[in-house]
Amino acid sequence: MGTYRVAQVTSPDGRFEIVEREVPQPGPGHVRIAVDACGICHSDAVFVSAKVPGVRFPLVPGHEVAGRIEALGEGAQERGWKVGDRVAVGWFGGSCGHCTACRQGDFIVCANLKVPGWAYDGGFAEAVIAPSDALARIPDALSATDAAPMACAGVTTYNGLRRSSARPGDLVAVLGIGGLGHLAVQYAVAMGFETVAIARRADKAEFAEQLGAHHYVDSTAGTGVADALRSLGGAKVVLATAANSAAITATVDGLAHRGELVVIGAAPEPLEISPMQLLMSGRVVRGHPSGTSQDVEDTMAFSALHGIRPLTETVPLGQADEAYQKMLSGAARFRMVLTG
Repeated sequence: MGTYRVAQVTSPDGRFEIVEREVPQPGPGHVRIAVDACGICHSDAVFVSAKVPGVRFPLVPGHEVAGRIEALGEGAQERGWKVGDRVAVGWFGGSCGHCTACRQGDFIVCANLKVPGWAYDGGFAEAVIAPSDALARIPDALSATDAAPMACAGVTTYNGLRRSSARPGDLVAVLGIGGLGHLAVQYAVAMGFETVAIARRADKAEFAEQLGAHHYVDSTAGTGVADALRSLGGAKVVLATAANSAAITATVDGLAHRGELVVIGAAPEPLEISPMQLLMSGRVVRGHPSGTSQDVEDTMAFSALHGIRPLTETVPLGQADEAYQKMLSGAARFRMVLTG
């Protein structure tokens, strides 16, 4: 059958090593994907560090996968897939189909969600076996390098905005313009929102303008983020992409009445929000998960239509450890993507 290469860690917080394995055959309802590109997401660190239950080593992470179907398991063809199809697999790597959420059609919050790199080997590899319900079709206009980050970073920000209470013309703020936020700003502008980018330091204002933001708020300035948002009329929605609880908390008083804080930046520390901040103005705080395979397709189609692309740095699979360490250090600008 031949062999393929994977980048794996053998213990929590271990360094990545390249090993060869025998090429597996996909089982019923699954496909084998030849990986062309895989984004490195900060959430990969949750698995590499064994911060969630059920992590098994050796571990192959990676849930921003883009590639081509090269083998079909039984039943996959009946679901409309064929060899050669370009597909992406994201945080949504399949659902159980039988928990309460799945029976209600809310597959992204499946109690047994199959996240690549957790439920099964992920995309830090030359091939991936994935269930067919995880597959999103990549449009011709997107390269694999552009499509891969759309499967997690893209769909999370796109979905977070389109499922929010904001409507075209509303003031929408994006906290953080890193791996998630630089896409969120582009989506917010394309959706017709008056867009505010919030980040640290004044020197990021030019970059925010290049992304299309109408306003920039330096969170380190003396005026404060909430005051700056109120001076613009108050934000209908704040999309918090920065994984910093203190920074997220600082935006709440900048929400307009009935404003909504949508949290997608994963931080372990609690948010320090008082009930009074929410009650008097009827504000809402909610978490937003990623999106299903259909949501990933929607994200990629919208991105292709509006010319939205991630800013990426491509690195060969053999340098997975260096690329992962660069992501952890915060030096990535803005998505590290592994290629063959």
